[in-house]
Formats: sequence, C-alpha cells, structure tokens
Amino acid sequence: MAGAIFERHEIKFLLDTKQRRYLENAIRGRMRPDEHGESTICNIYYDTPDYLMIRRSMEKPVYKEKIRMRSYGPAYGGDEVFLELKKKYKGVVYKRRISLPLDKAEAYMQGKIPMPLDSQIAREIDWSCHYYSDLSPAAHISYDRNAWFDRCDPELRLTFDRNILWQTEDCSLSALPYGRSLLQAGESLLEIKTAASIPMWLVSVLDEAEIRQTSFSKYGSAYTAMPTDYRMRGVSCA
Repeated sequence: MAGAIFERHEIKFLLDTKQRRYLENAIRGRMRPDEHGESTICNIYYDTPDYLMIRRSMEKPVYKEKIRMRSYGPAYGGDEVFLELKKKYKGVVYKRRISLPLDKAEAYMQGKIPMPLDSQIAREIDWSCHYYSDLSPAAHISYDRNAWFDRCDPELRLTFDRNILWQTEDCSLSALPYGRSLLQAGESLLEIKTAASIPMWLVSVLDEAEIRQTSFSKYGSAYTAMPTDYRMRGVSCA
C-alpha cells in the first residue's frame, strides 16, 4: 500500500485527429510511449451535496482542490485503487495519493471505517475528507489514455486522453465505462506534465501543428453538462 506525492505543472490542449497524429510522429524520436499501450482510467469524483468543491474550483481561485478515487479499468472487491487529493495553487498541481483495496477505500469514504493507513499523505487526505463533511460520489468519469515519457527528462510526460465519458447513474469503480462524451468526435485532450517549463523543442512542435493551450476540467465539464435542475437539487449519485 504505497503513497505518492506529485508536484508539477499540467498544461492542457485540445487536439483534432490530424494534430494528434502530427504530434505523435514529431515526438517519437525524443519520447517513448508507455509500454502498456492504451489504458482505461476510471474515476469517481467526490463532492458535497451542493457541489461546493467543483463550484469553488470553477470560480478559478488561487487555491482549489478535488478528491477522487481512481482505478485502471473497472475494480472489484480487493482490487487496488488510488485515493487522491489533488490541489492546485498558483498554477502548480500538488497531488497526494495512496493505494487501498477498493472495499476499504469505499468503506472509508462512506464513513464506515477510519483511514486505513497511517502516513503523512493519508493524514492530509483524511483531513480534507473531514473538512468537506458529507462527501459522496458525484460523478463517474472514464477515458482511454496513451502516455509518453521523455527519454532524457523523467519529469516530462505527455498524456493523450480520448473517449472521455461521464455519468451519474452508477458511481462505482466496478461499473463498466459508459456515459456522455465530453469531447467532439476525433478529439483528444493532451496534457503536458512537467516540473519546469515546456522545453523549446516541444514548444516548436506545438506551434508547427497550431496546437493552442486551453482550459479544460473533466469534472468541471461534466458538472456544466449536468441538467440545471439536477445541479440545483443538490443530489449526488450513490
């Protein structure tokens, strides 16, 4: 049961099919694709009944945070999942993550058991979960991801997400991915994750392909897409 801390910039871009193909071809000499190929990532975002966390986040404050549970593909029973606290302060992303069996992670988030781990990361997550009282599953968001890693700089990583789907009917990591799409046909979301600035060679490639930075939050976009009366009811899925 490991824990991890990440501190980095995450810069986002929306790509069409042609731009993605161009970029993948251009980075192939400097970066390597993940050896596991494309993976399906499933997330449960937690929020208060009145969606306080995402509403605050969408106001673009200096500091914001999200709490989510993540698995790679659907998870069941004792399968390992990740409980994450994702903070953003002045453009820098700070992520705290611990791994737990799904059944224990769900029992903890339901308030049935205390935090199963004793570590600094676990205590930070536990504090935030108690600060935002009455947290419950608010949205299931899944997507198919390809990751690329720089051959020389371990801090530079690119991810391409496609088929980003959201739903509120079955907010469990055991649910098969399905839902409404957040992207147009053929679109991908590119995220450049780096501890420093984007290297100049990559800036040049982005410019050549006319790829422009955008602001895109998966959970924020799902919240915006929810019917107004649903959001106003202060109901989250269980």
